[in-house]
Amino acid sequence: MRVKVGVIGTGAIGIEHIDRINQKTQGAYVTAVSDINVKAAKEVAKRVDAKFFETGEALIASEDVDVVVVTSWDPTHEQYVLEAIKHGKYVFCEKPLAMDAAGCRRIVDAEVAYGKKLVQVGFMRRYDRGYIELKEAIESKQYGEALMMHCAHRNPSADENYTTPMAISNTAIHEIDVLRWLLNEDYESVQMILPKKTSNSHADLHDPQLLIFQTKSGVTIDLEIFVNCRFGYDIKCDVVFETAEVGMTDPAYTRIKSEEKNYTPVSPDWQTRFLDAYDYEFKLWIDSIKNDAVVGPTAWDGYVAAITMMACHESRETKTKVMIQMDERPALYNE
Repeated sequence: MRVKVGVIGTGAIGIEHIDRINQKTQGAYVTAVSDINVKAAKEVAKRVDAKFFETGEALIASEDVDVVVVTSWDPTHEQYVLEAIKHGKYVFCEKPLAMDAAGCRRIVDAEVAYGKKLVQVGFMRRYDRGYIELKEAIESKQYGEALMMHCAHRNPSADENYTTPMAISNTAIHEIDVLRWLLNEDYESVQMILPKKTSNSHADLHDPQLLIFQTKSGVTIDLEIFVNCRFGYDIKCDVVFETAEVGMTDPAYTRIKSEEKNYTPVSPDWQTRFLDAYDYEFKLWIDSIKNDAVVGPTAWDGYVAAITMMACHESRETKTKVMIQMDERPALYNE
């Protein structure tokens, strides 16, 4: 069985996923594409021998498409995911699932009404070897209970269009999902602290930012978001256990001795750092579709991430600790 994939959105990440599916993912190939940039999308379609569709809705309805990948402009994600559910087709949606918690909830409700999990959200950190090994250490309890986590998400630079709220909605959102997944429990509260601002930022961006989460069981997490660190793309996650500390290291396969220095390189960007995770994510997604049971991040995970994101924004504006409250999880997502 070869899975026929339709991709809505042929921008940078869309093209990466198209090539990933065609070149690295066994048992799947791209048969259809759509994008509002008609000229560019038609060129992509010609290059990969796929059919171009004028609208995402037409692509989803086509018999040439078994499953759907949504990598279009963020505000369009909800409409395409809902349309895929309507047609009973599996759909992979890059984050965000929707623009707000209400939109995510509409997707959850539609999926519950359909009676089957069809949606997977593109939280690819769960497929990174470092995070997978951390989860194994936590679940094995080899070092006792996890007590604290010290984390950071650093980018070398951010442009003038990157604003203060985007540090949460575009950047910290990945940690919001993966840290909850690591511990297998929800957050209870969050507090944002705004440290001294770097001179490398601009008027509309307070950088860095610091989030303090507490989970339902009392695990405390500090998360630094620093998008103008200048030295590289740096992802940190150290878990403090009762008898040990386990932390990720940046994947570096060489070390360099030069000019009286001995050092290992730091990843320059997210594509380099998480390339293998993206590949593994799509492999497992296609495998799960063949088994008719998606097992990756669900629509409910997208909803929880949105609720948590909103609480982070509220904490920034109110300068207080905010309790994170959400609806009861539907039974569909307890499986």
